[in-house]
Amino acid sequence: MTPEVVLDLFREALFLIMMLVSLMVVPGLIVGLIIAVFQAATQINEQTLSFLPRLLITISALMFFGSWMLTKLMDYFNFLFHNIPLLIG
Repeated sequence: MTPEVVLDLFREALFLIMMLVSLMVVPGLIVGLIIAVFQAATQINEQTLSFLPRLLITISALMFFGSWMLTKLMDYFNFLFHNIPLLIG
């Protein structure tokens, strides 16, 4: 296995991880930003006010994108598993 192949596999794996994590984190980040602006405008400094909506949005995003994320992970695993003889040399 050449260093170029290893780096290419590593790059693909990192891109997949970043894509999957961003699908869960970005909706919660947006909701947290909206709630932070609301808290700043109303001067409500309650920490638990932003926790529950972010949690619900993150869980909702996981339920909505979960099957697609699992399909992507399985596709990458199948690619690696079926190409073991080619990747090793």
